[in-house]
Amino acid sequence: MSERGVILEQLRLKANPYSGKLISFCGLDGCGKTTLIKRLEVYLSERGQDVVLTKQPTNAVRKSEIFRTFMDCENNSAFDYLSLSLLAASDRVQHTNKVIAPVLETGKTIISDRYFYSCLANLRARGYKDAKWIYEVSEYLIKPDVAFFLDIDVETAVKRVRSRIEERDRYIDMPLQYALRDEYLEIASLNNGIVISTDQSEDDAFEKVLEALNGHF
Repeated sequence: MSERGVILEQLRLKANPYSGKLISFCGLDGCGKTTLIKRLEVYLSERGQDVVLTKQPTNAVRKSEIFRTFMDCENNSAFDYLSLSLLAASDRVQHTNKVIAPVLETGKTIISDRYFYSCLANLRARGYKDAKWIYEVSEYLIKPDVAFFLDIDVETAVKRVRSRIEERDRYIDMPLQYALRDEYLEIASLNNGIVISTDQSEDDAFEKVLEALNGHF
């Protein structure tokens, strides 16, 4: 085994068997996901697509004490991140199979703010590079038809987060952000992800999104 732990593998996500399309957006907080997701929703809706927005992990995890502690507090020693990762992974399985799949079966388009790739990125970025179970879990999930990974330098991403009034005082683990960025880029390269730099105008970034979706609609 390498010093980095288990060598990063391609996730074993299953192909989408439904007529609907699944599009995911991942990246650092502040990378521009919300902006591009909203623009894409409007663009597709105006062209007759029935679009459903969703988010992972769901509020069942987001509002839990363990999640909020790791997101908002510098001292999270009372919890083990592995337990949060397992909780988030199970939440994604439930959400994908009981929410996403039924919607895709009806032919609708789903745009997901984060997906299972984020689970893997966070697990590895926080030092759990020996976790093999995550690849087994991925076998129960649907692979997005298009998976976007929005890339921006850490300093700019954090500046954007701090510009939000409700998050200007939020604790941000800076070393973790650098590690996450590296993991996202590696995951994208192994899983046919589309990397789009958001260190450009919003219009230019959105044009890249549309180019990647050409032929899917």
